[in-house]
Amino acid sequence: MASTTTTPDEPQEEPTEEESALETARRQLQHAADHLDINPNVVERLKHPKKVHEVTVPIERESGDVEVYTGYRAQHDSVRGPHKGGLRYHPGVTREECVGLSMWMTWKCAVMDIPFGGAKGGIAVNPKELTDDEKEQLTRRFTDEIRSAIGPTKDIPAPDMGTDPQTMAWLMDAYSMQEGENIPGVVTGKPPIVGGSEGREEAPGRSVAIIAREAIEYYDRDAEETTVAVQGYGSVAANAAHLLDDWGATVVAVSDVNGGIYDPEGFDTHAIPSHDEEPEAVTRQDAPEAITNEELLELDVDVLIPAAIGDVLTVDNADDIAADMIVEGANGPTTTAASEIFAEREIPVIPDILANAGGVTVSYFEWLQDINRRSWSLERVNDELETEMLAAWQDVREEFEERDVTWRDAAYIVALSRVAEAHETRGLWP
Repeated sequence: MASTTTTPDEPQEEPTEEESALETARRQLQHAADHLDINPNVVERLKHPKKVHEVTVPIERESGDVEVYTGYRAQHDSVRGPHKGGLRYHPGVTREECVGLSMWMTWKCAVMDIPFGGAKGGIAVNPKELTDDEKEQLTRRFTDEIRSAIGPTKDIPAPDMGTDPQTMAWLMDAYSMQEGENIPGVVTGKPPIVGGSEGREEAPGRSVAIIAREAIEYYDRDAEETTVAVQGYGSVAANAAHLLDDWGATVVAVSDVNGGIYDPEGFDTHAIPSHDEEPEAVTRQDAPEAITNEELLELDVDVLIPAAIGDVLTVDNADDIAADMIVEGANGPTTTAASEIFAEREIPVIPDILANAGGVTVSYFEWLQDINRRSWSLERVNDELETEMLAAWQDVREEFEERDVTWRDAAYIVALSRVAEAHETRGLWP
């Protein structure tokens, strides 16, 4: 079935604790715009996606039955470059979620000052119910359905929840076969053997650790005297925990979907298998105390890193959060109402669009490598990532100090300033 382009939703103005990713993204956009002297017409344009592609994806299951899934690709803004964003396989994927997440990708690319705009996509499916062959078939069929919408100069997908480097390899192969030539730059997050970048999978967790380290230093703390709790133990959380552990911090709690473990003396995080290495292994580790994910969030620690799923810090638990600082590893872990409570309590929250931007940054490096057909060493990738993260931290810190705003507002101000200036410079096609 050919893709269809849908019209933007009407903006939602009344705040609610249950607001969607799109409502949250629009509210954060408006909040940042209120601090800037920019054309309100530009802000209005940025409240809506450029396009949303919706497709049906039929596959034949190994049972012989045909099942039809719904897939989306939301493209928010491309004023600074091609659309860029993840592709997720999850039962909860919706059009509205994809639009909201695509907006966050626009800000994330802009705050890092890389020449991409935001996109996000996915298929409403539980990948755990598919065999590897069925998942490959689903990916290849979805690629064909959205082929006209993606490409190395149009829109470049990447792994997200429920997808991985192998998924990207299938997507790249399907796209290349249809185009009649090898086009590795159509996706990022591929295995290095087919054009992927060293360090891409670890990059979001590495950037979370770098930004946490800088925030710890900013607030005059010693890393070796800092306690950290990490919710989630997938790629982002595990890599962040490993680095902070290596830099001297004491990681006292980690968790996975089944629950968490706590040791006030700290864990050797390298000895705990990540979700990729051994799914749901955390609670099988020896530890002094087993805790729930909810209890982990409320531990009395110096740094809390929610790096599992969105909307875990809410109005229901914000007053019970005892951490001195929050560094967002997941996308959208803090609701608007919770953010307001943390601001009132003067708990710094370093936002996701800065902290976990290592993924899209190294995706940019991968894209450059693919275009130039020249690979970088892991050392170069990590050095370049460090440089970019520190530059972004400096830009956000300057706005934070000069405007006396929250860290989230400061990051959005940096991002919106860049996107708005590009729109003003390019103008509006009549």
